Amino acid sequence: MSRRLAPMGFTPPDRATATELWVVRHGESTWNIEGRYQGQTDVPLSHVGVLQAASLAGRLTGLNFAAVYSSDLQRAVQTAQAVTERLSGPPQLILEPELREIDVGELSGLVYADIRERHAQYLSDLAADPWRTRRPGGESMQDLSVRSGAALRAICARHPGERVLVFTHGGVVRVAVGLALGGVPEGAWARLSVTNTSITRVLLDASRGTLLGFNDDAHLEDLTHATEADDVLGQAP
Repeated sequence: MSRRLAPMGFTPPDRATATELWVVRHGESTWNIEGRYQGQTDVPLSHVGVLQAASLAGRLTGLNFAAVYSSDLQRAVQTAQAVTERLSGPPQLILEPELREIDVGELSGLVYADIRERHAQYLSDLAADPWRTRRPGGESMQDLSVRSGAALRAICARHPGERVLVFTHGGVVRVAVGLALGGVPEGAWARLSVTNTSITRVLLDASRGTLLGFNDDAHLEDLTHATEADDVLGQAP
């Protein structure tokens, strides 16, 4: 029997050797509520974020993962800890600094109105080239893609044929989508809405990938709040 092909003749990754990543954005943080850019500033979950993490933990209770990785920023770690203790095993939680959010440099702690007043040239540059424009004193989306993409690839190399849970940030979720799709068309990544504690599933091997599910936040249906604002897209004026 010939190998089954996906639509359009695409050959999907072989599950015997590929890694299935469940990539989760952290719960709402205290600065998410205030609309402050946080980047790599280490702020905790809000009360709502704690509830979101608990809802996700309830949804994933008893599931089996070969490993659990998390950004070392506490909003991701708090989310990961709430979930990991409910998993089958439970597996050890491994902290990975390269899974941190984009470094926003001088924008950390600012709200959009502050940025508009103090960094008008940055906003102009960002509008012209959102992929390569660096946050003042920080990273660009391209920088984030290189850094966190290498981390995700390294995790896959350690877990061929296995399912792995990853707790991280909105920007890194977009990077995972890009790896699955072989790149995201320029400008399209900004349209990828990533809510707090949503699950994005990708299947990756050394040469190809496929997107299995994106921004699944069904566990939040009974909660009243699930913010989409993050440090990649920022706040609306």
